[in-house]
Amino acid sequence: MLPVKPVMEADFLVVGGGIGGLMAAISAAKSGCKNVVILEKMNARRSGSGATGNDHFNCYIPEYHGDDIMPVFQQTLQSMVGAFKDPSIIYEFLCKSFDLVKMWEEWGINMRPTGKWECKGHALPGKARVFLKYDGSDQKKMLIKVAKQLGVKIVNHHTVVELAKVDGRIAGALALDISTPEPAFQPVRAKTVLLATGLTHRLYITATTPGYMFNTGHCPNCAGGQALGWRIGARMVNMEFPYTHAGPKYFGRCGKATWIGVYRYPNGIPVGPFTEHSDTEYGDVTSDIWNSVFEDVMLNGTGPAYMDCSDATEKQLEYMYWAMRGEGLTSLLNYMKDAHIDPKKDAVEFMRYEPILHGRGMDVSDEGETSVPGLFAAGDMVGNGGCGIALAAYMGWVGGQTAAEQAKEQSFQKAEECANIRERMELLSSFMERADGAEWKDANMGLQQIMSDYAPAGPRKVRSATLLNAGITYLGHLRAQTRAQLKASCAHTLMRAAEALDLMDCAEAILHAALARKETRALHVRSDYPFTNPLLADKFLTVGLENGKVETAWRPIRQAKIS
Repeated sequence: MLPVKPVMEADFLVVGGGIGGLMAAISAAKSGCKNVVILEKMNARRSGSGATGNDHFNCYIPEYHGDDIMPVFQQTLQSMVGAFKDPSIIYEFLCKSFDLVKMWEEWGINMRPTGKWECKGHALPGKARVFLKYDGSDQKKMLIKVAKQLGVKIVNHHTVVELAKVDGRIAGALALDISTPEPAFQPVRAKTVLLATGLTHRLYITATTPGYMFNTGHCPNCAGGQALGWRIGARMVNMEFPYTHAGPKYFGRCGKATWIGVYRYPNGIPVGPFTEHSDTEYGDVTSDIWNSVFEDVMLNGTGPAYMDCSDATEKQLEYMYWAMRGEGLTSLLNYMKDAHIDPKKDAVEFMRYEPILHGRGMDVSDEGETSVPGLFAAGDMVGNGGCGIALAAYMGWVGGQTAAEQAKEQSFQKAEECANIRERMELLSSFMERADGAEWKDANMGLQQIMSDYAPAGPRKVRSATLLNAGITYLGHLRAQTRAQLKASCAHTLMRAAEALDLMDCAEAILHAALARKETRALHVRSDYPFTNPLLADKFLTVGLENGKVETAWRPIRQAKIS
């Protein structure tokens, strides 16, 4: 057995130090919670998808948008942020979003770099622009500063590998200390817990460079929060719907709305009908509306599709380069400089990236609580109210407030004595004790092959009952082989091994949810159910473990209460 450190206690434990986690910790501390602890797998200074920046913050600003919130609400629901979300959460978020914007500005994040509020990009011509253009290059630095001023304890290089319940309520967690080459277990007792581990990559074969699974468009997070909740019975939602992002070909970097240009076919004709010229205000929203565009034009032979910035003015290009730095695309800018790529002269081919769990995952209440009492979630790992930086900030804020209030009424339980905690310790320890065995990459790549073949993203590839059932069978075989054969040699490889197991839990949820949704909707394409069932338009499908068995259920989508 690996060494076990003394038990740590936290009134409020936050798993993940990204935007959602930091906002939750700050919110709880401001609500009077004295013992707030963040456990971060890497280092909170530069962790998560907002690690090096962001430049779009979805919000409603009355002095900019006017007194009517409805156009902003409607455009948000139709955007990639609002898709597959409970309108009740989106509406309440928008009502409070300007408070978050002003809060961030007060903390030192540059929310109006031109001196005024400006919403640009991800927008349809003539419609409300709902994404505030800001400079998020130092957002993590500023949020860390605020959290520490409030007494939040941040413990870096501690990845949470299991949660504990006592009498049906969250009671704590088990973390793996990977701060040194020799790992150790860190048991934690907690009165309330919030998961904020970000979106999930590495479930599918990497589209950019299949041999390099970390060449991804976002921070390569990996299923921690979704799998932690899954194993203790928290319901998950929208897991059957693949999400695919896009960006420069072979260079996995998102930020497509930061480019100021037009998507064009090789003959120069615009791919979409929304713009014919470079436009700083709207950009080209084609890839937001036509999600699979870059793959489709390759498969039908009309591609490739290029980002054409040739008609952009020098002022527009200067603005684009500034925005890319604020978005955190410094590696892309450095590469373009070194390779002498000039967007004014050189068209840049775009591609569709692999499916990820972005805004798919935990099913939460409007206050951010999961179906397990005392367990909350925020950020991209939330399936019905999380996607993008602004919603991560909001769900973290409201979740932190509610969790802090609950913590006042709870007492510490002996989480470290729970059977599942002991079982996880024994399993991970066995990986370190093996003299020979398979590497974590073998397990991860095997999973990617299963998911890519048996639960692919549409519209060009399809799912069916026979394919999904085969995938479930193969996943079971892979899981058994992984537990019996995996070997880890140090803290880093043990952490990756734990991630591989988490990814398999997410895959199980996806496969069963896709099997239960007997229709075609969005990128979930069933060859045996090729139609979209209107009777399911106002319902969400949830999936979870009950007494060790996967159970699916339908629930109504929560509509907004418009005041």
